[in-house]
This record gives sequence, C-alpha cells and structure tokens, in this order.
Amino acid sequence: MPGTVLLLAASPVGRGCLVDAASVLPVLAAVPPAVLAGTDTANVVELADPLEPQAVLTRLRAAAAAPGPLTVFVTGQLQLDRRQRLPHLALARTTPSTVRYTGFPWHWFREELRLRSAGTTTLLLDLHADAETWGWLRGRGLECGPGVAVYGRVAPPAGRRKVAAPTYMKAVATVLRSGGRPGLEQLHQMALARIAGEGEVGDLVLWSGGAGAGAGAGGGSGVGSAPAAPSRPVPGGFVPRPPVRPERPRPRTAPEGVPPDGLTGDPHAAITNAVQAGDHPAADALAARWEQAALLAQGAGSEEALHWSEVRADLAMFAGDAERSCRTWMAVAAARLAAGQPADAVPVEAAVDRAHHQWGRITDRDRARDLGPALADLRGRVPGRREGALDHVREQLRHLQTQS
Repeated sequence: MPGTVLLLAASPVGRGCLVDAASVLPVLAAVPPAVLAGTDTANVVELADPLEPQAVLTRLRAAAAAPGPLTVFVTGQLQLDRRQRLPHLALARTTPSTVRYTGFPWHWFREELRLRSAGTTTLLLDLHADAETWGWLRGRGLECGPGVAVYGRVAPPAGRRKVAAPTYMKAVATVLRSGGRPGLEQLHQMALARIAGEGEVGDLVLWSGGAGAGAGAGGGSGVGSAPAAPSRPVPGGFVPRPPVRPERPRPRTAPEGVPPDGLTGDPHAAITNAVQAGDHPAADALAARWEQAALLAQGAGSEEALHWSEVRADLAMFAGDAERSCRTWMAVAAARLAAGQPADAVPVEAAVDRAHHQWGRITDRDRARDLGPALADLRGRVPGRREGALDHVREQLRHLQTQS
C-alpha cells in the first residue's frame, strides 16, 4: 500500500525567527518519496512557510485520512500562547502577541492523528524553542498522542539575534540520501550522532517508539537532555525519567468491564478498516456500540463516552454527512460545558471549532439555517482562538435567512 509523506517547514518572518526551517526542504525533497515513507511507493505533500493555521490543518487532515503509513516531517519553532500557555508551531505571521491566532496549536496534531491505527503514523521533529517555551517543555514534554511514533529533538535558542539551522532534520535527510532506509530507531540514532559530532548538546531528545514503530522501539515516550554522543538507549527514551503519559489515552477495552456484545481487540483499528473500505455505516455502528457501553458504565459526561461521541462526529465527516457531524460536535461541546469544563479548555474549543467547520459544509440551506442559531449561541459561550468566529456565524446565518 502506498505511503503518505507530509513535509512541513515553518518559522516566523523577521526578528522572531529562531531557525531557518525552510532550508531543509530542498534536502528532504532530494530523497526519493519511497525512502521518505519507508514504503514501495509514496505521495509527498510539501508545506513551506505556511501563513495560515487552517491551511496546515487542511493538509494534515487530508494526510491523516489517507490509507497506508503516514510519515510527517516537521521543522520549525515552538512558542506558547499568552492566554492558555499551550505550545504552538509558529507560522510565517506569528509574533509573541499573536501566537494564539496565527500559530498552529500543537494539540491539533494529536487531534487529527487520533483515529489512525496504531503503528501506522510517524512524526520526525526538528524544533527550536524560545527561552519561555524551552522551560515549559523541560517540565512537561511534548505529547503527540497514543499510537504515534515520535523521533527528533527540540533545541533551545541559539543565541541573541542568531538564526539556527535545522541540523537534526538535515542529518536525517543525509542518512536517507546515502542509500537504503534504516529503521526509525537507527535513523534517529544516526542523526543524533551527526549533530553531536558537530558539538550540539543540551537539546531535548524526543523518542516515543509507539506501537509497532519499528524494530527495538520502546513503547513509552521520553524527553531529556541529549548527551555529547549518543548513549545506549533505555526503553522509552534516553533518560530514566518516567514516560510522559498522554492526556487522554485511546481506549483499548470497554469501560469498566466486558466490551459490548463480547467484542475484543482494538475497536479503532476495526473502525479505521471499515472507513477505508468505504463501509461508513458499519464504522458508525461499531462506534455506537462502544459509545453505548461507555454511557451505561460511566455516564454521559465521562471522558470515555465523550471520546466515542467525538469518534462518531469524525465518522460522520468522513461519510460526508456534515449536518450530523456538526450536531454531534455541538452536543460534545455542550456536554463538556455542562460537566464544568471552562470555555477556553482545549477539548471544548476543539469541539466548537469542528462544529463551526462542519456547519459551513452543509449544502442544504434549510438545514444549515436551522442549526445556525444554536451554533451562534454556542459560539457566544466559546469564542475560540479565531478572531471574529462569532461574527462569521452571525453573518452567514443572516445570509441564509435572506435566501429563505
């Protein structure tokens, strides 16, 4: 099966730039697509210094929906937004005061990749961080979601008014261009050896082998200081430090007991297979059974039940049913708010943003007009990160009402 490769290089224009991210793209582009993906054939999508976070989201979402293995190469810099202090990938227009609106929220990677089967997704990262973000990362790590293999490094600021080079990613590209494709763990080690030989020390090393991520890869995730030369790895990373636990692990079994109707195994893999085969009703029916089991065992406001509601909202999107997807995301947001989650909590904002997006894709004007007031009310409570989102809903609703 063909693989998919997404090459993303992004950094701000001007004084805020910490790394010349785009300089790595010609080096990566010189590597045959099949070698980049580790498959017989592959499709490559390249994003160089994108301006809008929505443009990145669109490309990432399309790549995540593609069947077969997915490899994402991300080069750039991380910054925290001032309101929620969450990491963002800085884009061309990002400044310290506009990160929330012009950067790409890092948790969007986790959200978009969460439905992919374990062992089919790899992130290779070469990231730089400003001093504030560097301190934040050393205490928390960089979470990319369960089932995703992560390799790479995060580097501190290179110095006052100095723009760093993406040496780790260039080392990865150099190894791949030399012929053959080593396993991910070996590729990571070889790249670290190259940059360590150039005197680069003090970086945070990212190594989360994930399920089925390659020969010898650990199952946990680790973040720690890189040695002057690669040391012998310990399971899960380069330090003793305990693995960073995901915010909300992907469920592997039914909540508190026997899976619905005696089902066993990973339901997400079965759902993904059904979607890829075009059997959307079967995928939704399976998710509905797990949702019902979670409702009975843990209640409507539980994370388990909300997770399965979110899965069904995504499945409706994959099936082309924008109205059902919009309604489901709105219900998820309402349930989270009713459970006491704040309006600026990441899962709440994500649910409303997705409802807003799906509402704009409803082709039946009457149905879109009927949903509009409820979405506007929800947007009033959850304005989100995109400036003018509520005004956009109201404007579109007025337009729909004049056409009735």
